[in-house]
Amino acid sequence: MLMPPALERRHNYDGPTLFAYGFRPFFLAAGAWAAFGILLWLPQYLGELTLPTYFGALDWHIHEMLYGYVAATIAGFLLTAIPNWTGRLPVNGWPLAGLALLWLAGRAAILFSAWIGSIIAAAIDISFLMTLAAVAAREIVAGKNWRNLRVLIMLALLIAGNIVFHVEIMTKSYAEYGIRIAIAAIIMLISLIGGRIVPSFTNNWVTHNNPGRRPVAFARFDMMVLAASALALLAWIAAPGHPASGALLIAAGVLQITRLARWAGDRTLANRLVLVLHIGYAFVPIGFLLIGASTFTPRVAATAGIHAWTVGAIGLMTLAVMTRATLGHTGRTLKAGTATQVIYGLALLAALLRIAAALVGSMALIECSSVAWVAAFACYVLVYGPLLIARKAAWSP
Repeated sequence: MLMPPALERRHNYDGPTLFAYGFRPFFLAAGAWAAFGILLWLPQYLGELTLPTYFGALDWHIHEMLYGYVAATIAGFLLTAIPNWTGRLPVNGWPLAGLALLWLAGRAAILFSAWIGSIIAAAIDISFLMTLAAVAAREIVAGKNWRNLRVLIMLALLIAGNIVFHVEIMTKSYAEYGIRIAIAAIIMLISLIGGRIVPSFTNNWVTHNNPGRRPVAFARFDMMVLAASALALLAWIAAPGHPASGALLIAAGVLQITRLARWAGDRTLANRLVLVLHIGYAFVPIGFLLIGASTFTPRVAATAGIHAWTVGAIGLMTLAVMTRATLGHTGRTLKAGTATQVIYGLALLAALLRIAAALVGSMALIECSSVAWVAAFACYVLVYGPLLIARKAAWSP
């Protein structure tokens, strides 16, 4: 029986293991850049280091976390998930290596944008997400996997946000809308994808290990939560300090809490690999509530909610997905060992410290949060790097 050409190429692939599957180069790159980016940013923020970038220190930090680290994580996730959705061959070999190099070129272009010019840097940086979107669209359409086209909408918003970010930097030297668009797109992506994987993985585990109450399946209520969240985020993008935006954010936060409670997270305490998904997702409603509250009282800093989203929801959810996918796709047991639990603990500590720092205005807490963040992602690279690079590893983290 003849094997389809796509499957034959996958079966016969004998190139570098790092480029055998999308999660390998991009999860490794995401982990490394998440740690290294903060190591570069903190001395910038303290005035002890100047980089040859066109961006201010804070804007460089924000851009490289959202459009660098998070973009790499999204690429790794999509290039791994789409073949499962469509049954098509995953992008690997030289095309995958080229895409990874394009991401790396974007990081270098932004870092040295003061030397090469803002327009050239922007063109190189934006080209990565646009190429990723084109590849993802081709695969989803070719596989006739129409329901997952919604993911491309979030990716298109991220591209739009990046373009706006660069335009703002060029025209007024700082970014506003480009930041909020990116955060909103990523939070909606977490709400969309998290709404699938969190209850699904929870259901699989409790069914076999803790029979009883199960997560509530995706229903109209979830659609209502997503719609309310999207509306609140649109209002926040347009008018972040307006009371109407605050009311919508608080309402969305309450709905998101209710949604999370329906997923039976309390029944997953024995499985840290599933539990961390619930903890990470919990920062989504926390962010909505804190930012919403900030519009009504100066006692709550909006940055507390923003970092609940960025350090808490994005940080923990990406680590949860990267660790689980790495274990599963390298043939390891789906279990969070001691090293993996340390990674989760450090990331959670980073989120809590950063939120506290925003609420009390403490630079010391920002520094402690940064150390915990760097340690979490450095540990991911050290622990999971060998699994991502080698064909076989004799141990599980």
